Amino acid sequence: MNLTEFNQSDRCDHFSCPERSVSPAVYILLYMCSAAVVLLTMCGNLLIIISVLHFKQLHTPTNMLLLSLAVSDFLVGTLVMPPMFICSIESCWIFGRGLCTNVLLTAGLLMTISIYNIALISVDRYLALSNPFLYTNTISTRMMCIVVSSNWCVNLVYSLAFYYFGGSFTSSVMCPGECYYLLNEVWSVIDLIYSFIFPLSVIIILYTRGFVIAKKHATAIRELNNHTRPKTQKITSYSMKSERKAAKVLGILVAVFLVCLFPYFIYSLLGNVIELQVETFLVVVYLNSTINPYIYALFYSWFRRCIHIIITLKIFQTDSALINVLS
Repeated sequence: MNLTEFNQSDRCDHFSCPERSVSPAVYILLYMCSAAVVLLTMCGNLLIIISVLHFKQLHTPTNMLLLSLAVSDFLVGTLVMPPMFICSIESCWIFGRGLCTNVLLTAGLLMTISIYNIALISVDRYLALSNPFLYTNTISTRMMCIVVSSNWCVNLVYSLAFYYFGGSFTSSVMCPGECYYLLNEVWSVIDLIYSFIFPLSVIIILYTRGFVIAKKHATAIRELNNHTRPKTQKITSYSMKSERKAAKVLGILVAVFLVCLFPYFIYSLLGNVIELQVETFLVVVYLNSTINPYIYALFYSWFRRCIHIIITLKIFQTDSALINVLS
């Protein structure tokens, strides 16, 4: 994903850092709010990473995808948010050319990985809903780890190719205070298709079909209540409700992701037509990394139990990895 700032100027004497127009109190408040967002992003996603890695019950195929998403969100909060927020507040890039290149490459890589994590989650939920018995017998945690690793590797190769062939950091003089990447037209189309249109199509199609399947499950549950024995009814009904709840929560996760992502791609399409400030759109994209863990905390009781165990330091007790966090 091309999370870069475009600037067609090729002469440094046409660029100068604008003076701050806000009061010192507002200036300090902006830094405090930015620091709070970064801290919330890092802590929330770190709690998910620790929970999924530590507790044996959470070593499931779907949770491997959530772990991958949490790792990418944590890295966004650690490596991308601080310099980008500072640049937005200062209205200038103050970290030098080398860090500019690294931050833009890292931001593009992590956001592309995130959107493909979301696409893989939609595939996972569709398979689990459409044929739960086949899914249980076919999709293992080990297989999902291979899928997640492949996702990171493929997107790393794509990002390197994108920044190597797609444009240049040196096609125009990089002035002090500027941080941008000049993208050619061919790669802008390739990136739009690869980073947005294709994964978005997968997400929309599979979640639409998954919604239809979930409605069928609801009807099946009602029929079970009328025609099956109590014990069988309880087990089957619980299984179906569990899958439907997982699909609902992950559907909310996907919806929030798309809401955060759409403004940036609107900017990508219209940024050269009307004058828009890219920093605003990038902040919205990055905020998705902050929101995700709190969606889990709101809807997943197991995550709240994990947080309690971690905060109370019970995680350091013997055999804490075997604690039942799902019941």
